[in-house]
Amino acid sequence: MRRTDRLFEIIQLFRGGQLLLGRDIAERLEVSLRTIYRDIDTLVASGVPIEGERGVGYIMREPVFLPPLTLNNVELEALHLGVKIVQSSKDAQLADAARNLLIKIDAVLQGSHHRDKPLAGLRVFSFEGSAPLEHLGIIRRAIREQQILNISYVRLNGVKSKQRIWPLQVEYWGNAWTCTAWCELRAGFRVFRIDRIGACAITGDVFKQTGGKTYQDYLQYVKDTG
Repeated sequence: MRRTDRLFEIIQLFRGGQLLLGRDIAERLEVSLRTIYRDIDTLVASGVPIEGERGVGYIMREPVFLPPLTLNNVELEALHLGVKIVQSSKDAQLADAARNLLIKIDAVLQGSHHRDKPLAGLRVFSFEGSAPLEHLGIIRRAIREQQILNISYVRLNGVKSKQRIWPLQVEYWGNAWTCTAWCELRAGFRVFRIDRIGACAITGDVFKQTGGKTYQDYLQYVKDTG
């Protein structure tokens, strides 16, 4: 792998907002730990907002701006449609971000033939009857920061319970949002419908990516038991 390609891959790994150890990055990219240290020093010197130190770990707390993009008609349709779908979501923070992004996209496209032709055939209709998901923003933050959550939950049969969970992933199924998590009470993976979460609070406790308790482990578990 060329060094420029490796530097790009390192930035992509940091986009998840999680603390990464140098040795984990080295194993992922199949290079030496010393090489990764040099690469991170290079990225920091070039202005990439990576924080941390050797032996402790690194994290990127600020976004990296994308270079100018040239989009063809189909790519533009995909981008516009995807942003419109996010705008119709019941997460107020995501919806506002999508709305602002559409304004920026439209500002760039003003006077372009793209504005009238391809996008005219695309519309997104939201589910007006569904209520906003007040806890979705908290859950997304907890996933980014690897924060343990205390939640109260109501099952389909009406049974209520309190759980302490490690949120791993949020999924959108078209008419429902779910959160896949490691549940401390059950000592296993659980999938919670977010609209059935009655209360949700960040505990201040941080969980680590532990073998057997990651989202990749969940996917393997589903594959093995499905």
